[in-house]
Amino acid sequence: MIGGLILGLSWTITGLLWCITIVGIPVGMQCFEIGKLYFWTFGKEISYGKMGATSAILNILWIIFGGIELAAASALVGAIFCITIVFIPFGVQCFKLAMLALMPFGAEIR
Repeated sequence: MIGGLILGLSWTITGLLWCITIVGIPVGMQCFEIGKLYFWTFGKEISYGKMGATSAILNILWIIFGGIELAAASALVGAIFCITIVFIPFGVQCFKLAMLALMPFGAEIR
């Protein structure tokens, strides 16, 4: 739907901004992966478990420099989708991806 298109494009633009610097390339690549997940969200599963020191540091930096805004946008779109009965599955997917938007590093997308 249009919400996934807008959120997927926002993740892609965020990834491009992170890739401007050499240090931000790993973060930008993760943004591209999550952006693809927004475009094709159904049939995918997210598991959290491999949280190392590097992932924890990147998650803290991510929350400070952009994670809260993208998670809030996903939650808002999810709430709008859940207003009608027909779009509740899309809203549930947006809520699942809002959690991923807060802590994307250390998460595995299957």
